[in-house]
Amino acid sequence: MLQQQNRTLPLTGRNAVVTGAASGIGEAIAERLAADGASVALLSRRTDRLDDLATRITAAGGTAFGVGVDVTSQDSVDRGVEMIAERLGRVDLVVNAAGVMLAAPIQEIRANDWSRMIDTNLTGALRLIGAFTPDLIAAAAEGRTADLVNISSIGSHLVFPGYAVYGATKAALTQLSNALRADLSPLDVRVTNIEPGLTESELGSHLLPEQQELLAGMFETISPLTSADIADVLAFAVSRRRELNLRNIITLPTRQA
Repeated sequence: MLQQQNRTLPLTGRNAVVTGAASGIGEAIAERLAADGASVALLSRRTDRLDDLATRITAAGGTAFGVGVDVTSQDSVDRGVEMIAERLGRVDLVVNAAGVMLAAPIQEIRANDWSRMIDTNLTGALRLIGAFTPDLIAAAAEGRTADLVNISSIGSHLVFPGYAVYGATKAALTQLSNALRADLSPLDVRVTNIEPGLTESELGSHLLPEQQELLAGMFETISPLTSADIADVLAFAVSRRRELNLRNIITLPTRQA
């Protein structure tokens, strides 16, 4: 008689927080984590989209709820953290997927765009890290798996003209991940940094028409990754045994050198 297969989902019992969950990579990650058994707090400013996503996840048998949070506001983050603690309890998986990409050439001195990218891509991630690091440390001390995952970019290594500040924010996030790993790994908290290459997402929607046209040309030449590809890689990383940390993952389309 064949033994019945174990149907326990790989992330059953995990409590996750995903920023940027209203669209693109963050949305795909949230759906995948919930499909793999995690209870997921969905964070974004666009609460209408979060409600739709939570409804879709619940209909598929998962557990998720939306929390309206603007990562550029400490007060907003603080309020969101309180709601998450009440509904979810201790968090053991944090994904910083909120981000904005703007072409803001230095010679144009678009200081507002520079500030927006820095405050979202770097300071926003720090706000979430500061809020949930105590939870991650406590979860690891209890013997649970604890993960901090930052979504950086291949732009942290490669130079793209006109995107100096965007690349700088992602390079800072990658370096931050490396430094945090030195601080947190002795406490059994894993830190994973994922650097996607050309990927279909809403990041390009923030660009000017001529910049979107250039991006469309790249998509024709290089078959891009999908948000689901990034979610798949992340789900694999956080489902490994707690003694294994996939520390830095570069995900590129095959045709992107």
